[in-house]
Amino acid sequence: MNTSTCEISVSAESVYLANQSDEEQSRYMFAYTVTITNNGSVPARLMSRHWIITDMNEKVQEVRGDGVVGEQPTLEPGASYEYTSSAAIETPVGTMRGSYQMVAEGGTRFDAPIPEFALSIPRVLH
Repeated sequence: MNTSTCEISVSAESVYLANQSDEEQSRYMFAYTVTITNNGSVPARLMSRHWIITDMNEKVQEVRGDGVVGEQPTLEPGASYEYTSSAAIETPVGTMRGSYQMVAEGGTRFDAPIPEFALSIPRVLH
């Protein structure tokens, strides 16, 4: 009986990049830092990503590609991998969600969901 498990958790935080944004041109840049943790009992390699980025106008951008930030990291059981990247949207608020396509030791392929997180400029109090 195979008792090995594939269990990946993903968390993300975003920050507004005012110095790279141009609000007059409806360009809002955000950096996001993602932490991927292997809570399973077998090593797993991140092969590709699928992002769904949605702004306040319901404009959706889908981004697919190999790896993350040019890498396809292998996470041993209990290990985490963190990286930072960026995204641009046309409104001050939006969301990102998606999945990582993983392959476990032994060849089992599975998706690790990326829970939705907010892209939002800081609130200004007057």
